[in-house]
Amino acid sequence: MSQSLLKEELQELKVLQDEVNILALSLGQLEIQKLSYSGELKDLQLKQDKLGKKLQDKYGDGNINLEEGTFTKAK
Repeated sequence: MSQSLLKEELQELKVLQDEVNILALSLGQLEIQKLSYSGELKDLQLKQDKLGKKLQDKYGDGNINLEEGTFTKAK
């Protein structure tokens, strides 16, 4: 035998379910952004590595001071 819920109870359940659905969708969107950013970060790291190798070939081993734009050769 089924029994009807009160209108207020049903409404409260629907509101909570909507909130759960919104949060689940948001989490999915965040995961997609995370994957996208992860790929972008990997690409940037590859570019940085290539530039580092290019500069190392040109200047040799050492350190670069980004603030001053100087290179100090390794001892």
